[in-house]
Amino acid sequence: MSLCVCLLSLVLKNVDDDHLNDSLGNPGLISPDKEDISRLLTVPFSGRIRGGMRPGKKIIVMGIIDLEPDSFDVSLTCGRDSEKEEVPHDIALKLTARFSDRQFLRSARISGKWTQEEASTDYFPFIPDQPFRIEIHCEHQRFRIFVDGHQLFDFYHKVKSLPSIDTVRIQGDLQITKLG
Repeated sequence: MSLCVCLLSLVLKNVDDDHLNDSLGNPGLISPDKEDISRLLTVPFSGRIRGGMRPGKKIIVMGIIDLEPDSFDVSLTCGRDSEKEEVPHDIALKLTARFSDRQFLRSARISGKWTQEEASTDYFPFIPDQPFRIEIHCEHQRFRIFVDGHQLFDFYHKVKSLPSIDTVRIQGDLQITKLG
């Protein structure tokens, strides 16, 4: 049994927060079938946010950074066709952890054009081969981003129609152990 599946089993057995997985459209994330779970949480990952974003909703990504990471991204997007770049889709929030210069960056893409990338804080919260927990809280005017319980920064909404933000995408040098 792979390390990811074992850790996922441990995490799922210790879940006190039953609503944690409710924000994503796929109820199979809590499936007792371990093979289904590992398949659903493979990177790159794309999953539907049930009902889109709204104030009060939060997305939680838990995982383990790879041993020799370069970078990873967590994005909240409008629409599921981002693999097909023919149609420019909006990216409401793209969080990028870059290990070479220890930066945690954020940006957005509106009507096919990227906004200026906002610089990271002085604190880089990610450590190779270690677990992490990212929380993205949606408020009326902004997203508030926490890592391991510490508020790192705010990102003011560039996409004004919050319900249209309906997909979470994760890629890069990490393993996902829980998503909700």
